[in-house]
Amino acid sequence: MLPALAGRLGRLRALKTNRMQALGGAEFHVNSSGNPTNYEEEDEVPPYTPALQHPAYVVRKTGVDLLHDPWCNKGSAFPKSERDRLGLRGLLPPRSLTMELQAARFMEDYYQPKELIPPEDVKLGGVTSAMARRWKLLQELQDRNETLFYRVLVDNFTEMAPIIYTPTVGWVCVNYHKLYRRPRGMYFSAADRGDMLAMAYNWPQQDVQAIVVTDGSRILGLGDLGVNGLGIPIGKLDLYCAAAGFSPSKVLPVVIDVGTNNEALRNDPHYVGLRIPRITGPEYFEIIDEFVSAVMARWPSAVLQFEDFSINHAVPLLERYRKHHLVFNDDIQGTAATALAGLYGALRVMGLPPAALGQQRIVCVGAGSAGMGVARMIASGMQKQQSLTAEQAADRFHVIDAHGLITTARTNIADFAKPFARADPTHEGEDLLAVVRRVKPTILLGLAGAGRLFTEEVLAAMNKGCPHQRPIIFPMSNPTSRMECTAEDAMRITQGRAIFASGSPQPPVTLASGREVAVSQCNNMYIFPGIALGAYLGQTRIITDRMLMAAAEELPRLIPEEELERGLVYPKLSKIRDISVSIATAVANAAGDEGRLRGRMREKYAQGDEALRAFIASSMFYPNYSALVHLPSGIGE
Repeated sequence: MLPALAGRLGRLRALKTNRMQALGGAEFHVNSSGNPTNYEEEDEVPPYTPALQHPAYVVRKTGVDLLHDPWCNKGSAFPKSERDRLGLRGLLPPRSLTMELQAARFMEDYYQPKELIPPEDVKLGGVTSAMARRWKLLQELQDRNETLFYRVLVDNFTEMAPIIYTPTVGWVCVNYHKLYRRPRGMYFSAADRGDMLAMAYNWPQQDVQAIVVTDGSRILGLGDLGVNGLGIPIGKLDLYCAAAGFSPSKVLPVVIDVGTNNEALRNDPHYVGLRIPRITGPEYFEIIDEFVSAVMARWPSAVLQFEDFSINHAVPLLERYRKHHLVFNDDIQGTAATALAGLYGALRVMGLPPAALGQQRIVCVGAGSAGMGVARMIASGMQKQQSLTAEQAADRFHVIDAHGLITTARTNIADFAKPFARADPTHEGEDLLAVVRRVKPTILLGLAGAGRLFTEEVLAAMNKGCPHQRPIIFPMSNPTSRMECTAEDAMRITQGRAIFASGSPQPPVTLASGREVAVSQCNNMYIFPGIALGAYLGQTRIITDRMLMAAAEELPRLIPEEELERGLVYPKLSKIRDISVSIATAVANAAGDEGRLRGRMREKYAQGDEALRAFIASSMFYPNYSALVHLPSGIGE
């Protein structure tokens, strides 16, 4: 028996030796991570040692509730597997960071707070350390007590609007990956294809009334900021709530991350977005299509506002969805309506009727989607007020881009700019100063986002070319660093004659004579909250050009006579909620005229303006403390 056993052992040793030789002379075992471990024959297997700490922590929360638990929250460090099983997909930036990177980011802020802005950056961007500190203070309040945050914002809107939106929001977006502390809004990315509808249900609110979305490709005049662009939808929706009375619990800021062409961001270890070049072409539209289908499937009645998309995508996306959903693009349509309203206000300042718009000569600097949206809206106003043809209205414009004056001699004109190309090819590429001297425009619009293009020479030529009418100068680019000129420049060079409005706020100007000249802010916040409110409450299904025109025509009617005498072309922002009610009423009336109103708004429309206005005003959220009642989970949900 012993010889037989010895023979079997010998055969087993030979089999083991042959197997080891086939594997290169080593024996492999699989370790806990699933990878093979190489043990030489003489190596001993490490002994088993039970862990002193439990390897996992049991949680009873998921989704937003988990992210608001300071003990369990890992912030941007949650791995993909935990994001999936804990309902966190879409609630966090796409890229997972390590705890070491999170700690390093904190220590950077510990030693050099981000709100301490160097003087040279203040001069460039117009955002001071005090403004950044106030933004941070407001964010902390919003995280602690959202009702109080909105009450403070509503009561101090004029002072705080530049803090929560332009110009401060530009600084926020540039630094968002370093300022990020707590999730707000949703993140969809190219890596989420096929899962976006399921992700939409990770958002806890069943009733979302307004969604603002960006892909971060053209943030203000700052360019491609990738996932950092989420700061813009957050700021916009703060304005929706404060200015138009949308409930803060029923709005949703979103960024769609399709990569970024900003190499500095891609190489920044703290950047929380996808570190890939920006996706374009059919694949890009497939991603946006899936997102729109997902959010419209879950919240079919919501207003969906597109914000800060690049030139090559903004117009196609608007046209792709506007006939199917309650969609609008504020950069194109909101800016256009705001600009037209400001020009009507400027005509009122000079005692001229709206029909005088068709007699103006306009130079528009900037031929992107926003610039051409403004030009189209103004041309539509000319056609309506003075019965001009489309060709006659377009002939009132001279459009300039980075290559100079656009004429029909240009071979690569974007489709949306073609109607405004000058027929005379001899002036192709003419620079701004030469155009102003030759054309003698009465209106100068800046929408290029390229900084101080309205030089002293240009402003002087503009003033000289308007001997019989005050020159209208609107540098509308944002933020302050991208404005075409300052109010001080325009008023000093025109000796206070200019009627001025800018995209970012500017202080009044004191002339050499000691006279103080008021200036206006040509900001979309006058228009887009009311448009969204009227369309949402009216359940209009789509937002039409007629509704936008009604908003543009209503706004200048709200300027009191004493403010017109001071040269203001927009009403005071301190009345923003009343302004939004008036804009929403005008939008609803236009929708009613088109037969688009549904629900209670249709009944109020039939009863007249007073009933319609009262219903809109009573539907607005106002931040007050309400009584709280506890119900167990699952009851009344």
